[in-house]
Amino acid sequence: MFRSIKTLRVLTSCLLLGASGLAYAAKPALTGIGRAATPAEIKAWDIDVRPDFVGLPAGSGSVAKGQDVWEAKCASCHGVFGESTEVFTPIVGGTTKKDIETGRVANLSRLDFPQRTTMMKVATVSTLWDYINRAMPWNNPKTLAVDEVYSVVAYILNLAEVVPENFVLSDKNIAEVQKRMPNRNGMTTNHGLWDLKGQPDVKNTLCMSNCPVDLKIASSLPVSARDAHGNLMEQHRPIGPARAIDTSKPASGVAPNPGALAPAPSVVAVAPPTKGASGPSGPELSKKFNCTACHAPAAKMVGPSWTEIAKKYKGDAKAHAALALKVKNGGSGNWGAIPMPPHPSMKDNELSAVVQWVLEGAK
Repeated sequence: MFRSIKTLRVLTSCLLLGASGLAYAAKPALTGIGRAATPAEIKAWDIDVRPDFVGLPAGSGSVAKGQDVWEAKCASCHGVFGESTEVFTPIVGGTTKKDIETGRVANLSRLDFPQRTTMMKVATVSTLWDYINRAMPWNNPKTLAVDEVYSVVAYILNLAEVVPENFVLSDKNIAEVQKRMPNRNGMTTNHGLWDLKGQPDVKNTLCMSNCPVDLKIASSLPVSARDAHGNLMEQHRPIGPARAIDTSKPASGVAPNPGALAPAPSVVAVAPPTKGASGPSGPELSKKFNCTACHAPAAKMVGPSWTEIAKKYKGDAKAHAALALKVKNGGSGNWGAIPMPPHPSMKDNELSAVVQWVLEGAK
C-alpha cells in the first residue's frame, strides 16, 4: 500500500513537471523583464586588449608624462622606480639587455634568485596595458585616461630598459615594442588553458597511499626582511607543506639586522596654514597624491588611519613640522617597518594643508 501511494506521488510529480515544461516551451517565462543591451553599453564593457592588440584604443603617451602619472598615482605602492616590495611585488628588476635580445629571462631559471618581478614574468606588453587600464590605481580603478595608460606603460618599459627615455608609446608602434619584451618567448600555449588537447604543466605518478616523501619545500627571507611584516609564525596558513618560522627571533647564527642607514632627509620647514587662507583642501590633496591608497579615515590599512594619527599627535606643538618632513621625505619607524613613500613634488602649501587636515581629524 505504501509503495503504491509513493509510486502515485512520483508519477504525479512527473506529470506536473512535464506539463510545466510544455507550458515553458509554448510561452517563454519572465517576459517583459529587462531589455537587450545597447551597442554602446556592450562597448563600454568590452575593454579587453588581446595579445594581437585587437581592442587596443588609439592613443599615445611619453615616458616623461608616464613618470608624472606614476609619481602621483602609482609610486606610493610600487616605489618611484617600480622596485618596492612593501605593498605589492616589484614591477621592475631581474631582467637584462641579453634577455631583451633572446626573449627569455635567464633569472627565471635560477632557484637562488630572490624575487620574480612583473617584467620578468609578463610575456606580452598588451597584458601590461590591459591590466593597468582595468585595475589601476587599485583604490580607484578605471580612472586613468587612455593616454595616461600609454604613458605609464611607457615609463615601466623605460625602467626595464625596453624603450629609451624619450620614447612615445602608441597604438601605432606597440607591436614593435612587443618584439623587445624580455620574456616574450617565455609563454607556452601547450596547456589546457589554451587548448583543450594541451598537456598539463607537470607530470607525476598518482599516489593515494603510502606515498614516498622525498621532497623538501622551504623558503627563506633576507635577514633585513625577516620581521618587516610582523611574526610570520602567527600568520601562516594551517594547510599546505610550508611552515612559517618565528621571525621575532634572529636567524640561527645571524646577528640581528641593525637596519639600512637612511639617507639624510632634506630640510623642510613648513608652518601651519593661516586660518582663512585659500588654497587646496586636505581631502582634495589626499586624492591628488594618492594618500588614500595607504590610509583610511578610521581603519588601519597599509598605514595608520587618519584618526590614529590625529590622536597620537594631539596637543603636540612640533607635530606639524615633523609630519610635513615625513610626508616630504618619506621614512619608517613610527608606525612599523612599512615605509612612507616620499612626496618630493608636493609644494609647501600643499604639505601644510594636508598635514593640518590630518591633525584636525581629517574632517
